[in-house]
Amino acid sequence: MLKGKQTWMFTNKPVILETGVTGGPFEANGEIAGDFDILYDDLWMEQDSYEKAHRHLMEKAVEIALEKGKIDKEQVQFFLAGDLINQVTPTSFAARTNGIPYFGLFGACSTSMEGLALAAFITNYGGANYVLTGASSHNAAVEKQFRYPTEYGGQKPPTAQWTITGAGVALVAPDGSMQGEFPHIVSATIGKVIDMGLKDPFNMGGAMAPAAADTILAHFKDTGLTPDDYDFIITGDLGQIGRETALDLLKQKGCDINQEKLKDCGLMIFKKDQPVLAGGSGAGCSAVVLYGHILNEMISGKYKKILLVATGALLSPLSVQQKDTIPCIAHAVAIEYGMNS
Repeated sequence: MLKGKQTWMFTNKPVILETGVTGGPFEANGEIAGDFDILYDDLWMEQDSYEKAHRHLMEKAVEIALEKGKIDKEQVQFFLAGDLINQVTPTSFAARTNGIPYFGLFGACSTSMEGLALAAFITNYGGANYVLTGASSHNAAVEKQFRYPTEYGGQKPPTAQWTITGAGVALVAPDGSMQGEFPHIVSATIGKVIDMGLKDPFNMGGAMAPAAADTILAHFKDTGLTPDDYDFIITGDLGQIGRETALDLLKQKGCDINQEKLKDCGLMIFKKDQPVLAGGSGAGCSAVVLYGHILNEMISGKYKKILLVATGALLSPLSVQQKDTIPCIAHAVAIEYGMNS
């Protein structure tokens, strides 16, 4: 049901049955390496291009989620996913491989929660028995498209972030599909495009922070909840600069969130001594952190209820070349862990 202006409340509380999480060599040395299902020791992954390696990350994540869930791909009604590469090519080619009816999504780095919100909506209202949703990115492929090929050795300012190499996929089903405890999808707040006039493609966190703040405020307004109703509010990949900016913006609007309560996927994935500048980023960032680390933390009892706010910068190489500003968006999904009803 719709609550307020931007929020869906999922009265049937669809569940995340299983996940598949893949990553690359940099992630293998990161803070949450133990939460990946598989980690590759090179960026090529036995493929002949970085873009094909990107596709492989998603194919493998889907395969793993289905294997863990003991579900055949023929049982899955829809595959909702996307990435950052031109026309979401790696994901579309992965959809060719798995043969599941497909919705290709583009929300930049917000794609993970865009897909999870839609998957929950579809299953909540009986539109499917099983939906796969996810997002992915590949450092070398994305850097080549949006900035410079890694071989170029271009220098980056401290505000820049490191695109993660990884794919995260969730298998979503209606509540009651299986016995036991599962992460339940409680609600989703769909963000609107916010553009504060920033043009610097090396400061994605600063550009996306206003969209994150706007969606968080909309979520609380629509639902009547407060930050105290969540163990943590976790943004997608604002990084250090964006997280601090979001905290300031929220405080200006009367929502003073404790710094310890507002976490960021881009700051959780890598170790402090890894040279990632302001933190991690990429469409796969929030996907791998949520579907790997955060859900494992929920299962272990550390978190009971979280709000994941994935942020996306909707720029393109074309818009940057035309010196346009950076429109941004954020989608929020509330997840709680517990018994099926």
